[in-house]
Amino acid sequence: MLAGDLITDEIPPLKITDTVELALDWMEQFKVSHLAVVDNRQLIGLVSETDLLDYEHPEEQITASKLHLMKPAIHYYQHAYDLIRLMSSLNLTLIPVIDENELYKGCITLKGIVQNLSTMMSVQNPGGVIVLELNQNDYSVTQIGNIIESNDTKILSLHVSSHADSTKIEVTIKVNREDLSGILQTFARYNYSVKAIFQHGDYNKGLDDRMNEFLHFLNI
Repeated sequence: MLAGDLITDEIPPLKITDTVELALDWMEQFKVSHLAVVDNRQLIGLVSETDLLDYEHPEEQITASKLHLMKPAIHYYQHAYDLIRLMSSLNLTLIPVIDENELYKGCITLKGIVQNLSTMMSVQNPGGVIVLELNQNDYSVTQIGNIIESNDTKILSLHVSSHADSTKIEVTIKVNREDLSGILQTFARYNYSVKAIFQHGDYNKGLDDRMNEFLHFLNI
């Protein structure tokens, strides 16, 4: 998934002639703490709610104010992983998207990313989840895929997580079957360590609940 696929049309950019007061009103309306500022399609920067709240003259235009404008941006052709890494490192709720000529194309919000991650992780699809724990050197997505497909099952999503101070990794696999007994038996024959399983919608419900809680938090 590319950054351009996540652009939202719901939040317009600020113009340099807009006031600090308008920017704060839009932030409250759209439930974000950052907004892009443009001059025609030229990206001027990103203004934060923290800087606006501390400003003593909300009636002034952004161009005339002494606000500090950050300049983070993502190209529309970059991968969603680059987008998430950048937003996370800078603690952003919104990031501008630019084209190959460095011109403004739109923006992406944190809420939009969460909603799309829900789709990418197949949260809404019925099925079961298996969490494997194994050494990094033993990880083979081909073998894992063959084991699952040998049980007439398809992988809906697969995620690998690791810790910097460990040689172990966790592989979380969402499949399109809730009865995991056959798959688990096959993993056992291949000496895989199964750390956790979720069947009959338990994992889906848990993800749904956590996703809904997070989206509710973003709307506060």
